[in-house]
Amino acid sequence: QVQLVESGGGLVQAGGSLRLSCAASGRTFSSRAMGWFRQAPGKEREFVATISSAGGNTYYADSVKGRFTISRDNAKNTVDLAMNSLEPEDTAVYYCAARQALYDTRTYSRSNDYAYWGQGTQVTVSS
Repeated sequence: QVQLVESGGGLVQAGGSLRLSCAASGRTFSSRAMGWFRQAPGKEREFVATISSAGGNTYYADSVKGRFTISRDNAKNTVDLAMNSLEPEDTAVYYCAARQALYDTRTYSRSNDYAYWGQGTQVTVSS
C-alpha cells in the first residue's frame, strides 16, 4: 500500500509560479513511475505530467509543456511539479498518483495506469 500526500497548492496571479510536492509512504517509491493529474470543476480528470521510476524519462501534456517540470527525489520519497507561467486555465485540483507495478522505466499518461492517488491540492490562478 502506498499513501500519497500533496502540498503546495494555493492562489496565484496569472504569470506566477507554484511548486507542488507529493510525499509518498513506503520503501518502494523509487521503483514506481509517478504522475500528476488535475481536475477542473465540471471537467474530467486530465493528465499533466509523468516521470519514470528512476527519473530518467518524463512526459508532459501539450497544454503544460515548456511551463511545468516534474522531478523526483527518491531519497526523500517525493515527486514535485514546478509550475511556471501559470494561466487561469491551470486552475484545478492537482493529484499525485503512483503506479502499482514496480521496476518500470516507462512513463504513463492514463489515469487507469495508476493504482494509488493522493487527496489533491487546489491550485487557483487569477486573471
